[in-house]
Amino acid sequence: MAELLPFRALRPTVAAAAEVAAPPYDVVDETEAAALATGRPHSFLHVTRPEIDLPAAGPGAAQADVAHSDAAYAASRSALAALVGAGVLARDAGPTYTVYAAPAADGSGGTQVGIVGLVSAAQYRAGVVRTHEHTRPDKLEDRRRHIEAVGAHDEPVLLLAAPDAGVDRVLAAVTARPPDLDVPEAVDGGAFRLWVVGAGPDDAPLVTALEAAFAAMPDLYVADGHHRSEAAALVWDGSGRPAGGPDDAPVGWFPALVIPADRACVLPYDRLVTDLGGRTPQGLLDALAADWQVTASAGPVRPARRGEVGLYLGGHGWYRLAVRPGVVPDDAPPVVRLDVSLLQRTVLDPFLGISDPRTDPRIGFLGGRTPADLAAIVDSGRFACAFTLHPTSPDDVMAVARSGEVMPPKSTWFAPKPYSGLFVHETVPAG
Repeated sequence: MAELLPFRALRPTVAAAAEVAAPPYDVVDETEAAALATGRPHSFLHVTRPEIDLPAAGPGAAQADVAHSDAAYAASRSALAALVGAGVLARDAGPTYTVYAAPAADGSGGTQVGIVGLVSAAQYRAGVVRTHEHTRPDKLEDRRRHIEAVGAHDEPVLLLAAPDAGVDRVLAAVTARPPDLDVPEAVDGGAFRLWVVGAGPDDAPLVTALEAAFAAMPDLYVADGHHRSEAAALVWDGSGRPAGGPDDAPVGWFPALVIPADRACVLPYDRLVTDLGGRTPQGLLDALAADWQVTASAGPVRPARRGEVGLYLGGHGWYRLAVRPGVVPDDAPPVVRLDVSLLQRTVLDPFLGISDPRTDPRIGFLGGRTPADLAAIVDSGRFACAFTLHPTSPDDVMAVARSGEVMPPKSTWFAPKPYSGLFVHETVPAG
């Protein structure tokens, strides 16, 4: 069964939180990170993107070499220790959960809310924490080295959980009270609120209820953070796999924001292709007609349901594609039923010659953007066409993970991702 345990988080003071909170390391590139951290010495980007504080690569050297250098990993550790030493980050007096809420990124006006706690690397290895994506060796090695150098897991993994009445009752009770931290405008324009659960005199029943609710769940599902999860397990493997709880063997645990599936926000992950594989625009439309009903559209297309895809052809406008009955068998495995799989199987591979979207340079991916954004990119001449998709649902993610299959690359865009620096789990105290 699953476990999500409270822990003594290293977190910013209320006064410093807005400056500390930073977008996850993989959401911003070096230039963006440097701009966001300029004039903000306490930004957590100094920990997660240390290359912004190091000399640029010399002639003939790649800047990525700086980011993955021994000096960079050492700088991450020093930056975290400096934040602790300055009193900007402080440890909880005792184990706590954190309820974390942020505005949903889909424009619905809703809120994405979940619970931050520690997940066991042993349960990850046992498959209780289920995955649905492949990982890349280079990214794994970077995350492993970062964790070991910093002596902490400084960014939470995002997990999905099946909806649970006990968890819902706790979330309702906690979010009914004033937040312990409310940042209406973070450094990148986002917002979040959080509640610390376990520090107050009346919180014991809430902590007990959360521990019991998660202990009764058969599994959890990685939504975002496959590399961080696997890297955490690799660090645990390399430590000799000490047994025990978070206080006895902190290296065996890593932080996660667990969101009930019915509260998660998933945005579409669209595709762009550089050329039409030797076909004319009309030739492509004619070829698609075998599996799709093709209808011209007067404006941008964002599919409203599964089985629909939008197509923008440079110079020819928008089309709505609706899959014909029988193309997706009713008894097809979960991964085959995904729209991203359907597009790959019936369009990208047979007609555009993209057999491996993981490695083919002719395909690009864009998450969380509008159809108009994609059309503008095509019209710039960089790509010949774009495909807009309906978001993959959290239920689809969990079904694929349960089946043991792997989803196509860039199938989901969970947003917003939690800010970094708000709940750090130390494996080696920073100072």
